[in-house]
Amino acid sequence: MKLWRASVSEAVLLGVLVLTFLVMSQLSPHFLTPQNLLELPRFFAEVGLIALAMTLVILTGGIDLSVGSIVGLSAVVLGALHQGGIPLPLAALAALLVGLGAGLVNGFLVTRVGIPPLITTLATMAVFRGIALGISQGRAFRDYPDYFFFLGQGYVGPFPVQLFLFGALALAFAILLSQTAFGRKVYAIGHNEVAMRFMGHDVDRVKLAVYALSGTLSGLAALVLVSRFSTAKADLGQGFELDAITAVVLGGTSISGGVGGIWGTVLGLLVVGAVRNGMTLAFINADVQQMIIGGVLVASVALYGLMDKLAPMARRGREVGREAS
Repeated sequence: MKLWRASVSEAVLLGVLVLTFLVMSQLSPHFLTPQNLLELPRFFAEVGLIALAMTLVILTGGIDLSVGSIVGLSAVVLGALHQGGIPLPLAALAALLVGLGAGLVNGFLVTRVGIPPLITTLATMAVFRGIALGISQGRAFRDYPDYFFFLGQGYVGPFPVQLFLFGALALAFAILLSQTAFGRKVYAIGHNEVAMRFMGHDVDRVKLAVYALSGTLSGLAALVLVSRFSTAKADLGQGFELDAITAVVLGGTSISGGVGGIWGTVLGLLVVGAVRNGMTLAFINADVQQMIIGGVLVASVALYGLMDKLAPMARRGREVGREAS
């Protein structure tokens, strides 16, 4: 059923992607221009980085609602330290470590304290955003050295730097999931966590690592975002959790865990990024965009739930066909 669902979901996603491009091109004549298509990766790279790690989190049957708040906290730490006289490379390292630490806090609460991931990350979403607001006191941190802006505003040839960063990490995560023992454990935990524990595998260590990755990539997304906007504020990253989860689930990763993959997430991310970009070019406000992305998330969960119910029927139909022949 896993292979059947994967192949069908990817085929459906390709069709949805083509349809999305057609609809967005009707909303704005600027959408299908070469300049806009080349710039498209710049606008979904930060969410894309988060979605890569979110794929692993959801594959284990978990969820991380705190990623947007971690982005805001890491960004504020970067800005506050740099404004306080710390060299930018050290401030950037501290921001990444803050992301890692936040992810470890989530993982500890889920694995050691036993709080469900939804409750844990819903709570830490508020806590991390509150800490960011407390550090910043409503201020925006600016004045970074020019070389820092290459990460978020630079080009390699005609392509934005973010495309190469995201592409490299997407490939690395795809290899991690498909070619390593860690990746196989991630899938197995999502399929049957209890069986993995009875077999003697350290499930908690794998889940802790997954949440740590989620926090670290949220910290990296904060660096890219600050570089792109030239400003660090506590409200950076708001709504990123919705876009990241939508991309992952739309990409075919089961919300209950055990089924999915990185390339499906990339396709889902392209759909979400194209929708965001097209509606922005058409001057559709952010509130309406949130409603539409939320609707896409609900529709994708319902669609894949229906596919899971139809899979046994399709399998029985093939078996009957073979018996009849």
